[in-house]
Amino acid sequence: MDILTSTSNPYIKHVRALRQKKSRAEFESFLVEGITHVGEVIEAGWNVESILYAPELLTSNFAKDLLAHAGNRQLRLQPVSVAVMETLTDKENPQGILAVVKQKKYSFKDLRADVNAVALVSPQDPGNLGTILRTMDAVGVDTLFLLDGGVELFHPTVIRASMGTLFWKSIVHTSFNEFSQWIRKSGYQLIGTSAKADVDYYTLIPKAPWVLLLGNEQKGLSSEQTAVCDVTLSLPMHGRVSSLNLSVAAGVLLYQFMKA
Repeated sequence: MDILTSTSNPYIKHVRALRQKKSRAEFESFLVEGITHVGEVIEAGWNVESILYAPELLTSNFAKDLLAHAGNRQLRLQPVSVAVMETLTDKENPQGILAVVKQKKYSFKDLRADVNAVALVSPQDPGNLGTILRTMDAVGVDTLFLLDGGVELFHPTVIRASMGTLFWKSIVHTSFNEFSQWIRKSGYQLIGTSAKADVDYYTLIPKAPWVLLLGNEQKGLSSEQTAVCDVTLSLPMHGRVSSLNLSVAAGVLLYQFMKA
């Protein structure tokens, strides 16, 4: 395939538009940048529309093997110039490869039964969301509920912070009301977090399967949301601050649950 050198090429303009949330929503596609992340999305079996790469930048054997692997899977490989690649990425020193990927959506019926999960109410920080996905992978939790909106799942920072683990998780977008109705019928223990809770996190032995419910960075969980929980936990704070970063709190709790 001929190398694309014009930044005004129609397909290049389409790919560049996917850097914007509005276009990602319109076309239901998103960008995955970097050798490792592109390799992960291919291995996870997502629908990869195309892979764009700058031959001058991809010099490692690993990168060349990745392109060969993608070609064997009959994926569209489109070479571009370095100048074009630089207009498509949000990094100063791009690795020279990105994939255009179709979004994937999950519903309650797609979930495996009796597996532990995390639920986030309207998370606002893409770095937190990506880090929580990465931590979930580390402790073997494969399902995430995103409740009542919040940060866009396919935001570039979410993908980078997740280190590609996003592509291996079942992630359900739903409302808190629909989630609470599902949780009542599913037999899960719903474990919430609150600064006002009287149960210290290290004393709880969770009953599998469980869902860890976390509020967003600014507001935490509302009184109505904590009322739905079977138990709420607190994290002791011995210094001057009153709360932990959302992804840090999730990490502490998930590793504690893994020990139980």
